[in-house]
Amino acid sequence: MRLLVTRPQPQAGEWAQALRAQGLDAVALPLIAIEGPADPAPVLALWQRLPTTRLLMFVSPAAVEWFFRLRPAGLAWPPTCFAAAPGPGTARALLAAGRAHGLTAEQLLTPPQEAEQFDSETLWPVLSPLNWAGQHVAIVSGGDQGEAKGRTWLAQQLRERGAQVEAVLCYQRGPGTWSAAEVRLAGEALAQPGQHIWLLSSSQALHHLVQHHLPAWPQLPPPCWDEVHALVTHPRIAEAAREQGIRHVHPTRPTLEAVVQARRPAT
Repeated sequence: MRLLVTRPQPQAGEWAQALRAQGLDAVALPLIAIEGPADPAPVLALWQRLPTTRLLMFVSPAAVEWFFRLRPAGLAWPPTCFAAAPGPGTARALLAAGRAHGLTAEQLLTPPQEAEQFDSETLWPVLSPLNWAGQHVAIVSGGDQGEAKGRTWLAQQLRERGAQVEAVLCYQRGPGTWSAAEVRLAGEALAQPGQHIWLLSSSQALHHLVQHHLPAWPQLPPPCWDEVHALVTHPRIAEAAREQGIRHVHPTRPTLEAVVQARRPAT
């Protein structure tokens, strides 16, 4: 089965290339597009406040990319500020982008590699032993229509420990527009659902497929949801897929190695 990687670019292309290197038939079909914030002022202000900030929690590699892309010249990451990542992809992005500007591996807080899931719930045991009373915390995230979307549950845990928490939007998410090649790829996947499997790492990706991409291209074959296969990286995504009518929902951990293992035939 051909694996459709639906992450935003450039992640979709990077994942597809890495999966092909492992012998899988994988191609990029992004269902989410990332661009900078309409107003970069909150990000610039957060950079100025880093010396008095205890923690920045980055929700995704896109959050890391745009936060450092908007770094004011001459500012560095202070030694008193932690950086948190919910999973290994965001953690790698943080070190890659932050090392040149003062961020060290010792300042990075992230769940262990063997964690079953990579989300706010598995990050919290790493953060909870620290003293958050009176500390300033920023959740660096994306959003839609100019509204920052922080991790509500994690923010509540931190506030209950006395932290002052704000959500800062550093990128915007949208459906984007498919190229002609991507439209053809989607058409093949919809016409032959048994020969394709959609790798979904976000419920929003599925929402964009249903609410934007399919209506934008009415010439595409109508989806037979009960024949579609989805490889999902979180229980909430699995729930959204089943609510859409997808019967063939296959869970996996959100790592490249787990996806490869899930797609290799049993021996």
